[in-house]
Amino acid sequence: MSRAPDVDYAATSARPDWTSVPASLREALTVALGTGIKSVARPVSSGFTSGFAARATLDDGRQVFLKAAPDTVHAFKAYRREAEVVAKLPAAIHAPAIVTTAVSSDAGVQWFAVVSEWVDGRMPGTPWTADDFVRVTASCERMADALHPSPLDGLGAFGDLAAGDLAVPRQILAGELPLPSGLQEWLPRVLPELADLAEAAPEVIVGDNAAHSDLRPDNLLIDGSGVCWAVDWNWLTLGPRWVDWAGLLPLAQHHGIDTFTAVRRSPLTADVPNDHLDTFAAVIAAYMMNHLDNPPPPGCTPALRQHQRLSAWTFLNWLAVRREW
Repeated sequence: MSRAPDVDYAATSARPDWTSVPASLREALTVALGTGIKSVARPVSSGFTSGFAARATLDDGRQVFLKAAPDTVHAFKAYRREAEVVAKLPAAIHAPAIVTTAVSSDAGVQWFAVVSEWVDGRMPGTPWTADDFVRVTASCERMADALHPSPLDGLGAFGDLAAGDLAVPRQILAGELPLPSGLQEWLPRVLPELADLAEAAPEVIVGDNAAHSDLRPDNLLIDGSGVCWAVDWNWLTLGPRWVDWAGLLPLAQHHGIDTFTAVRRSPLTADVPNDHLDTFAAVIAAYMMNHLDNPPPPGCTPALRQHQRLSAWTFLNWLAVRREW
């Protein structure tokens, strides 16, 4: 491949419709909401999981965002964790408030639903514009301040999310894993340096700041007033205060934003050693390279692998400029 793949983050999912939600859960939702559900819109088309997610209008006139999943898919645990996390986030964080939750059992399958405040917004980063990058950067800076100290106890470390992938570049070098397809032709040449960077992660990607840990265009919304909201809070971890923002930089650079100047100016990264940011980028590249040519996990759409390939490509390119590859 001579260029990065294209991913339309507004069209990555294949979610079930409202009729897939069992009557028992709908009844539980009516009780929890204190009113009936008048209508439900078409499911949103962003995301990579098979959980139900759509805007709903209630009999009392409110609009909410409703997500539901059975315990047979990953989204079940993700939705439960999101409900736990968002309820404890500081008021300074712009995250849609949890309205209520509901549970039910249907034919031996457990179902969970979480209802959130509806935010009428648009997704940034499709592609990134200078104005949206400024808005999202300011939001990440505020989030980093608000998430220290951590609002939740017992969080795992950000580095643990990719701990099993740190060795991927070294394993490719050793012939233990295949070279992923569809990436830059110069990747084999830089694998030794990429491996060294990734393996430095346990000493570098550490911190006591809570982090969203999964910020990407489809987990951000900008409303009509220009306020940036972050959604899908099920991966909260502890790490450096800059990881959420740093994870957005390579795609923004790919879309023509000067993120290298932004890194020097932002209070999140101005004093961070270059090698620390490069180690982070190497870790994400390694994480995205792993399993890249395999079928997606059960309950995930093929677009997950497209997202991985685009992410690996842009993080590698970002490193290539910074390290003169």
